[in-house]
Amino acid sequence: MNSKFQLPKPDPDRFSDRITSLRETLLQSDPYILQIRTATSYEEVSKNEGQFKLKYWGKEFLLSFPGLQAFYEKGSKEASIMDLAMLLYYFNIADGIPLSNHWISFSELQDGKFYNQAFQSYTGERLVHSFSNFPKEFERAAKNCSGARLTHGDISFEFQILPRVNMLVVYWQGDEDFPSNFQILFDATSNHYLPTEAYAILGSTLTRKLISQI
Repeated sequence: MNSKFQLPKPDPDRFSDRITSLRETLLQSDPYILQIRTATSYEEVSKNEGQFKLKYWGKEFLLSFPGLQAFYEKGSKEASIMDLAMLLYYFNIADGIPLSNHWISFSELQDGKFYNQAFQSYTGERLVHSFSNFPKEFERAAKNCSGARLTHGDISFEFQILPRVNMLVVYWQGDEDFPSNFQILFDATSNHYLPTEAYAILGSTLTRKLISQI
């Protein structure tokens, strides 16, 4: 495959140092307020200890409190550093604002304009390279990744990543005047739940998941 289209892989080491500070901040929070802000469920498992339950990429996760360790619910396997970092970012930033159902581009996220060209190169351009001539394959891949069909563009699918983090992949079929185009869009409230850097990683991950279905 042409190296131009290689996707950047998330580097867990970039977030390992942040995990400590994210945990320290969360320890000052009331878990019952956190469950409201994050749209998760919290239950006590013993005195002064509990766990949050939520879905991330369609899989059940547990986040202990106050230990703030993340586990895949089935088999109790500890989550990766990257998954843990994303969950801790989500719990730190989430403020509970309702989703707007208004979609915006990456460039409209906080500080997104500076990275928009790079983001489009490893998401939209890569999807065009893989699916522009095979829209039915894109539909199949999106359904296999638990996407929900919407009516934007020529083909579009919404993906729920976290309880209040959704992304929309839109395909516009080209013609003799305009080339085909893919774009990943975000709810207008997105920065109330994750930093823009996290969305860059999630967009890359979603792109990789779709392409893996080919």
